[in-house]
Amino acid sequence: IVVTGSDDHLWKMWALPDGNILMTGEGHTDWLSGCCFRPSGTQLVTSSGDTTVRIWDLSRRGCILTLKGHARAVHDCSWHSHGDFVASASMDSMSKIWDVNSERCRYTLRGHKDSVNSIEFLPFSSTVLTSSADKTLSLWDSRTVSRLF
Repeated sequence: IVVTGSDDHLWKMWALPDGNILMTGEGHTDWLSGCCFRPSGTQLVTSSGDTTVRIWDLSRRGCILTLKGHARAVHDCSWHSHGDFVASASMDSMSKIWDVNSERCRYTLRGHKDSVNSIEFLPFSSTVLTSSADKTLSLWDSRTVSRLF
């Protein structure tokens, strides 16, 4: 199974190798830039040009949470290996760590001078890797919001 996002504002879940569409999600109002499964496989996080991050419950076949707080398009999203936190990277030059249980932004990572284009939690750690249009990579400790590198 793979999930794709598109300029048509939709995400689609595909079965491989036959290519059948298993599910389609609609709700974003602009292009989709990222999709990531929750480690348990029960939910999906998506990021979009509409400045939001959305959490989708696959069994309910719908959006259960919209996270707002970025000022510009969100380029990427990532789920922590424990499943309680989501990270987002935005054109507003900031990244955010969202607490899915409390449904709020826990931390904002500031330090890049241009658009943050990708974000990823390192497996089984509190370390986050970001890459930016300012031609830098940064490692962050998501517990202290400090830049490690």
